[in-house]
Amino acid sequence: MSATMIKEFRLPDLGEGLTESEIVAWKVAVGDTVTLNQIIAEVETAKAVVELPSPFAGVVAALHEQPGTVVEVGKPIVSFEIEGDDGAAGSAGADGAAAGKREPNLVGYGAVLEASGRPARRARTFAAPAAPPAVAAEPVASVRAAEPAAPVRAAGPAETQPVETTPATTAGDMSPGERPRSTPPVRKLAKDLGVDLEAVTGTGERGLITRDDVLNFVGGGELPAAAQEPAGATAQAAWLVQAPGERETRTPIKGVRKFTAAAMVASAFTAPHVTEFLTVDVTPTMELLARLKASRAFAGYKLTPLTLVSKAVLIALRNHPTLNARWDEANQEIVQFNYVNLGIAAATPRGLTVPNIKDADRMSLMDLSSALTELTDTARAGKTSPEALSGGTISITNIGVFGIDAGTPILNPGEAAILALGAVRKMPWEYKDEVALRQVMTLSLSFDHRLVDGEQGSRFLQDLGAMLADPGMVLAMV
Repeated sequence: MSATMIKEFRLPDLGEGLTESEIVAWKVAVGDTVTLNQIIAEVETAKAVVELPSPFAGVVAALHEQPGTVVEVGKPIVSFEIEGDDGAAGSAGADGAAAGKREPNLVGYGAVLEASGRPARRARTFAAPAAPPAVAAEPVASVRAAEPAAPVRAAGPAETQPVETTPATTAGDMSPGERPRSTPPVRKLAKDLGVDLEAVTGTGERGLITRDDVLNFVGGGELPAAAQEPAGATAQAAWLVQAPGERETRTPIKGVRKFTAAAMVASAFTAPHVTEFLTVDVTPTMELLARLKASRAFAGYKLTPLTLVSKAVLIALRNHPTLNARWDEANQEIVQFNYVNLGIAAATPRGLTVPNIKDADRMSLMDLSSALTELTDTARAGKTSPEALSGGTISITNIGVFGIDAGTPILNPGEAAILALGAVRKMPWEYKDEVALRQVMTLSLSFDHRLVDGEQGSRFLQDLGAMLADPGMVLAMV
């Protein structure tokens, strides 16, 4: 005999022992029917934004966290109503009791179909309009344990019509005692700012009070005294509304920015950095780049100075493997990598990330070009996977795209070296005993002095510069 039961989905570890993630947006709402592996949410780890697939097929029974909430790994984030036999239903309550037990269908694990068909939907606590796409990240019927739902009134004959026929209402049209219509995130914002929702007129569909309604209410000079001097939870949200003339804006440190800051501090104060500079006449490399772009063999490939420099770095590492290593403090060992996972620093809307190309040393120039294009496009779209952000062995940062000539790049934690590419500039340069206008680039190499001696770093940089000054030198190095 078939029966319904509730299954909790706990936030999984999305990459290399991360302890928390932020709910960016929900792709489903309470009452929605979902299929196995359907994307239900976007979550941001300390490294990337990841799409979270559903481990069950069924109906969304509850969303336990709001967008913008940072959730610890192992905490329930969504509950599903699924079909099962009577025996399974009897044990449903104990299904998520063990917080440390890993669900069999988490991200990265083989999905197992838990249920099929479509069970009956749970009754909603109050009528709610379908959320428009623009606010899909704020489910209307989201369930919050700290915010009890309004009592359900017994439906009379006149109350059996569909929600779509309900006439538009505003805060002033509601019956006495009826809670103003709004979403959980909007109610939380109003609570943090000390705003009484009964005093706010909703401009959304059927009188729904939106986030803008609350902010406009505050901005219109109607800010209650409780919100004028925010304290505690109120202070946490006060930065959202800037009064005229306010001189500071405070932004919470979280997600990629928080991870990057911790990594840079750990690297800067753990690895003794040394940075060397070399200015090179790269005119021959730029001429080679132009020929490759015009070649039919490279039609459809995106070739840039970064492409050729990356290839040159991979070749130079064959003669200077100490720059492709890691200092293992715990075991007091130097780990020499016999492969190269080439990291490329990428500026994204959420901050700096350094995804890497696995086994880049085995790639042809065409393969490397395709991998670089895919890496940068994915990073800018905020879709880089945690796997692509871990395991790097050496990195490159292209500061030349911002018109910068040189810098002192900080090592990516766990790596021995990082190379910064400066802008390619036309400059007067000594060429064949005469002064000529040449294309010049400055290379900035930072390395961990525990692993790399000054001579080793200098010879690597010298070989790299020689290849860029005369690409034919590659024949003498491979």
